[in-house]
Amino acid sequence: MSTRRIVCDVVAPLVVFCVTYLVIASRQLAVLKLDRPAGALTGAVAMVAVGGLSAAQAYAAIDLGVITLLLGVLLIAAYLEEARFFRLCAWLVVTRARSARQLVWGLTFVAGALSALLVNDTVCIVLTPLVVRVAIEARLPPLPYLLALASATNLGGVVAFSGNPQNMIVGAAAAGHPGFAAYLAVSVLPGALCLAANAAALSWLFRAELPTGPLDDRDAPRPGFDRALAIKGLIALALFAGLAAAGVALPGAAVFAAVALIVAARVPPGRAFDHVDWSLLLFFAGLFVVVEGLAHTGALDRLFAQVAPLIGRGDAAGDAAFVGLTVVASNLVSNVPAVLVARHWVPHMPDPTWGWIMLAWASTLAGNLTLFGSVANIIVMESAGPRGEIGFWRFLRYGVVLTALSLAIGFGVLALERALGLFALLGL
Repeated sequence: MSTRRIVCDVVAPLVVFCVTYLVIASRQLAVLKLDRPAGALTGAVAMVAVGGLSAAQAYAAIDLGVITLLLGVLLIAAYLEEARFFRLCAWLVVTRARSARQLVWGLTFVAGALSALLVNDTVCIVLTPLVVRVAIEARLPPLPYLLALASATNLGGVVAFSGNPQNMIVGAAAAGHPGFAAYLAVSVLPGALCLAANAAALSWLFRAELPTGPLDDRDAPRPGFDRALAIKGLIALALFAGLAAAGVALPGAAVFAAVALIVAARVPPGRAFDHVDWSLLLFFAGLFVVVEGLAHTGALDRLFAQVAPLIGRGDAAGDAAFVGLTVVASNLVSNVPAVLVARHWVPHMPDPTWGWIMLAWASTLAGNLTLFGSVANIIVMESAGPRGEIGFWRFLRYGVVLTALSLAIGFGVLALERALGLFALLGL
């Protein structure tokens, strides 16, 4: 191969990939004022410009199934947000908790439950301001509750293929092996136990800061609530889950339920569309092109050849290596890009179905390890303003405990379910 050919086919695409991921990992490149979506789009265009992909290959690289799934779930969440459903749920928790620790537990389970079927980023955006306000009014330290919100949305999002962006990629790539219902069935119990352990760990970690007596009266006004629209949104969410459980492809189920909601809502669609994070769709489309450009260089094949003997063993050591590799990669380049790379490896594993489950769980639980491990962490801390200021190392001190605990419990329970025959019963 000529030097020029090597530069065009390998070196230039690798440079584009590395620069793009520098933007993604750092969340913003100050010199160029590029955020994550803009960085992904710029990287996609650059990948075509340097010859890493043709325009046709770039279009083909964008997984419209994942984009459609994400759009459908975001639209349902947008209508629920327009109905102020999320704010009502949070208001009920923060006004009915009788102690500081009870508030940690209530917030953890409500945030986790909301994130189980809806994109966790949306839950973080709408709940953070209310959590901060109530913590101030009740004279409580905001940090434990901000960490509870961020970590719970990460944990809750692992329960279903619709709970977070990386799970959507896994669910689409798994192509029904496992399907939506089977994955949900094996994930509910370990997910609930992880949430309980998370709340207990936060209560212990902040035992010196959390008061032991009853909470001061809180004066948070009840948010306005559109009951009819909320009921329609919940019916649409149930329709999506029901169709997915019945075997309908996830993208089709999501967009059908979303369109049914748009028709039935009888409110101007533009009001709900304003709540949709359109930049997230742009971010995904750009990433698909950048990762496909990397794949065309053969770098992914060579990297997999190095780790294949270990993760291909199919035993506990191989599984642990794959989980560890996913956790590390998810904190180096963020979990969505890590999953986009790892999805090329799973089909070559001894048990791909188990591989998809491990990938979904490891990449999601990894989000609680560092401040930059997940978008949810960034949203919560930035939305909280000065009260969300926490250094990388201080966050890591808490993150190590929360992540180690959830990994041990989550994979311990999943392995037990597998050993007891639940996976076989579900056809996995």
